[in-house]
Amino acid sequence: MESTFGDVLRVTLFGKSHGPEIGVTVEGFPAGMRVDFAQLKDFLERRAPGRNAYSTPRREDDEPEFLSGVADGVTLGTAIKAVIRNKNVRSADYDEVLDVPRPSHADYTSYVKYGRIFPGGGHFSGRLTAPLCVAGGLAKQLLEKNSVTVTARAVEIGGVRGPEDEMKEKIAEAMAENDSVGGVVECVSEGVPAGIGDPMFDGMENRIARAVFGIPAVRGIEFGAGFAAARMRGSEHNDPFAVKDGKIVTAKNDHGGILGGITSGMPVVFRAAFKPTPSIGIEQDSVSLSRMTPEKLTVKGRHDPCIVLRAVPAVEAACALAILDAMLADGHKLKTE
Repeated sequence: MESTFGDVLRVTLFGKSHGPEIGVTVEGFPAGMRVDFAQLKDFLERRAPGRNAYSTPRREDDEPEFLSGVADGVTLGTAIKAVIRNKNVRSADYDEVLDVPRPSHADYTSYVKYGRIFPGGGHFSGRLTAPLCVAGGLAKQLLEKNSVTVTARAVEIGGVRGPEDEMKEKIAEAMAENDSVGGVVECVSEGVPAGIGDPMFDGMENRIARAVFGIPAVRGIEFGAGFAAARMRGSEHNDPFAVKDGKIVTAKNDHGGILGGITSGMPVVFRAAFKPTPSIGIEQDSVSLSRMTPEKLTVKGRHDPCIVLRAVPAVEAACALAILDAMLADGHKLKTE
């Protein structure tokens, strides 16, 4: 099972949460960039499971093995293929949910579409954000060489909008009750040149949203002022133009750096909403798919009480890939050194 996005930069994710490996193929990545493997490792560590008290206890090394497209640490311009071996798998934890789908998980729709439920969520699992971050980590490095940065952070968890200690308290409260919480991640990309993207269906909002919605548990996305714009007057929401250091800028950035689907040169700003992790230890109502009878389900296994903190680098990865793809599609000559 594979999933692909991108126009010039084609990113394909493959593998399953409880399969032998997961991985990514990246086509269209420029030749000549020396990969900073230490920086890539640090980026993957931010997403990796089992690193703190607020994530799943499943611990994986998440060390990518590059099979092609990179030689002597330099990108070749050919398809980059990398795999991550799954080493800490306990499929038996999912025996019950192979017949009794978890509420608000992809179990049921997977059954309808493919005729089966995959242990650990299969291709629907957040585990697939690991190879997404491999590709996104490379994209971030190339963008940084071209003075474009992508930075995300958690801004809300369980209804609490910072500081981080208070947001983590909401996670701890949910954990103590065998429950879960969701939240919001904000992402800012600075240095994106004006003129990237296209109107209508190929706008930068569309490109970024498609990539971000590839992250499991994303329920919504908003750019700039977002839904708050619906409660503003035009005189409040409009961003006045000005000239600063010989460049056209706006006095504020409620448009989130995108107008008409095309970047304005101001920071690209968006927020992604994440639902609570559906796998919880509280008894829930479900059904048996084989018997067509009501069933009670208490989910076993190892799960995040809140996906938001580990999702932050995945949001950066998705954004970086979307921006890099758009820049390549617009014919930008990118520096690789």
